Amino acid sequence: MASFEESLQRLEQLVNQLERGDLPLEEAIKLFEEGTRLSEECQKHLSEAEGKVEILIKQRDAAMKRAPFPPAE
Repeated sequence: MASFEESLQRLEQLVNQLERGDLPLEEAIKLFEEGTRLSEECQKHLSEAEGKVEILIKQRDAAMKRAPFPPAE
């Protein structure tokens, strides 16, 4: 899986291509499918980061420690 930044950058490129409206239908559908997958990947990255932050906040009264966070499924 690509990093959040890489996925987001590619997603922005796809949106720009689709917004131009000059693509053949089949190509537009392929790009839309890729964009949907990338959007899901970005959401997964954000959910994992949110979980890690929540763990750190809950532990701040004690010594701030990193704890493993199970990835979202």
